[in-house]
Amino acid sequence: MASTALKHATTPTTLQQAQTAALLALLNLNTPSDPSPVQRPGTPSGKASSTGLKVPAATGPPVWKVLVLDQQTKDVLATVLRVQDLRDVGVTLHVQLHSLRPPLPDVPAVYFVAPTLDNVRRIAEDLDKCLYESFHLNFVGPLPRALLEELAASVASAGTGDLVEQVLDQYLSFIAPSPSLFSLLSPLPPTTVSSQAGPSQAQPVTSYTLLNSPSSTEQQIEEEIERISNGLFSAIVTMGHVPIIRAPKGNAAEMIAKKLDIKIRDAILSASRTHGATSSLFAQDASGLSNLQRPLLLILDRNVDLVSMVSHGWTYQALVSDCLEIKLNRVVVTQPQKRSYDLDSKDFFWAKNAPNPFPQVAEEIDTELNKYKQDAAEITRSTGVSDVNDISQIDVSSNAAHLKTAITQLPELTARKAVLDTHMNIATALLEQIKKRGLDELFSTEEAINKQTVASVLEMLRAPRPSGAMTPEDKLRLVLVFYLSSPDNAISKDDIAELEKELKNAGANTESFEYVRRTREISRMTVATAVGGTSTPVLGAGQGELFRGFTAFGNRLTDRLKEGGLDNLISGVKNFLPANKLLPITRITEAIMDSSAASNQSLQETDDFIFLDPRASRHTGLGLSGGPGGPGGGTSGTGRAKRMAFAEGMVFIVGGAGYVEYGNLEEWAAKTGKRVTYGGTEIIDPGAFVNILQDLGRSTA
Repeated sequence: MASTALKHATTPTTLQQAQTAALLALLNLNTPSDPSPVQRPGTPSGKASSTGLKVPAATGPPVWKVLVLDQQTKDVLATVLRVQDLRDVGVTLHVQLHSLRPPLPDVPAVYFVAPTLDNVRRIAEDLDKCLYESFHLNFVGPLPRALLEELAASVASAGTGDLVEQVLDQYLSFIAPSPSLFSLLSPLPPTTVSSQAGPSQAQPVTSYTLLNSPSSTEQQIEEEIERISNGLFSAIVTMGHVPIIRAPKGNAAEMIAKKLDIKIRDAILSASRTHGATSSLFAQDASGLSNLQRPLLLILDRNVDLVSMVSHGWTYQALVSDCLEIKLNRVVVTQPQKRSYDLDSKDFFWAKNAPNPFPQVAEEIDTELNKYKQDAAEITRSTGVSDVNDISQIDVSSNAAHLKTAITQLPELTARKAVLDTHMNIATALLEQIKKRGLDELFSTEEAINKQTVASVLEMLRAPRPSGAMTPEDKLRLVLVFYLSSPDNAISKDDIAELEKELKNAGANTESFEYVRRTREISRMTVATAVGGTSTPVLGAGQGELFRGFTAFGNRLTDRLKEGGLDNLISGVKNFLPANKLLPITRITEAIMDSSAASNQSLQETDDFIFLDPRASRHTGLGLSGGPGGPGGGTSGTGRAKRMAFAEGMVFIVGGAGYVEYGNLEEWAAKTGKRVTYGGTEIIDPGAFVNILQDLGRSTA
């Protein structure tokens, strides 16, 4: 099958930028365009020719077209593009594949769907009915040979081959909600006999559940390993470089690493056999990058660190994930009324402040509000109106120059106001949750969890709070963090029984606690000594006018702040923010990407990781000095021989990623000047992960 996976040129490109550019090229019918330097080599399906494709420039009239999606590809698009972006590239209508659609015989159609039997058959039906002028078929992942042959047979029997312009694999089966964060697409639901509405709404089983449940069959695990390696391959192809792969031995991460190594080798070999007739998926590496310039792909198992998945975060993005509902960059606030907000790449405030501690975010809102007021006041002064909304009432004859300036600046000011309104409303909702649930106390306690004793934890669980008791789930998460952060056998059985009794009295479901205990007793999971937190310093408390706003939400929040709510909140936690603390995933990443700065303990742990270089001969082992390696790309050799410096890397967690961990890794990367992309099979909020542990506890009881 062909690919039109994006390749960035010389300038560094984030995974989100690469995916966005690839989607825009797809929507422009994958046609070449000279102005852009971003190339996407591709080969039409079943043919041995290729065309260098470039992201189309926004010049000339667009080709008006229909976009046909399924649920999976809708999620891919919705994360990085908005309806206006679709309009800009000529998409006048976007519809679901499995829905009743009227024929538009004079309009070309771009299909962007998952490579499934149901989808292929529906496409064949559309071709048979000649619904559109031409069909540009794009599959989010590789289309299996059997499905390609079925499609070809259907087209041949109906005589509609002339309608098919392209059949391409796009290698875009992942979601990138942030520039350096991604997750794989959810697994496809079970095939149903008839489904007019497309994929069923059944909740898919998470990777962590599937890979850790004793009831999972060997076939289910094999299929999941294959699905994960396919999705990860898409992300690597989109970035455009062949990485050096590292992974710990003896778990799902090793299996995925080896499958991925084979997939990359096959792609390189396939391109070399065509003698240049087909562009390589990794054409950027054709000139040959040295090992020091090549990126790292680090694949880790979720069980390396469970603490960060259940701990209470204090950064803006971690709190949003914990307290509110966020999916595909859409945040839902339920109180005082249900409203949703989009946090996309155009949201300057989210891009800048997502990884910052909440008190710092509050100060940033205050700063941005003051900046907005100053800019708005400047316009009103120069135009002589009392409010920016009265610009239309200016006397054009006497204020033409000022009117031009005001009209030029007004759209940008309006957009800024909308963004700040959004974040005031979100911050209001977060502040309510922080006070109600005592999240500042929980965060402070978990930051110093190694200093806690069973008695101090029990005291906190039992202590009355003026604003109400902590939720049972928060108490459970605190106990899980305490238990997982304690050395083996440090907590007696009597103490565990006492903690469990207290949780049950609070109404918590302790099945997750029981599962974690059983798992630890069996496997003796490696537990990090450092947990939670961020090393970003929190500045002093905000001013009295913090959060003064434009809406009712903002006014209510301002009143609350004048009463000292946020001042007290900040003063209660700022002394607990650590100076510098690396979570286990960050510590492992540091040991592999920058061994000179890592501790000996970290180096000893990571030296034993498998080392796979898909570009090296299978018989030359490491491809580095340090002795010959075994088959499979070199998984042996001395530990020191495998130590390399990497400027760029991708860290992938099998079993789910979380925002607390992401923030910690992002912060380390910013301090060291590394470029790191973090991803997982899913992005899971703490409450959802506790539910996963509960389900596993129930199934293994």
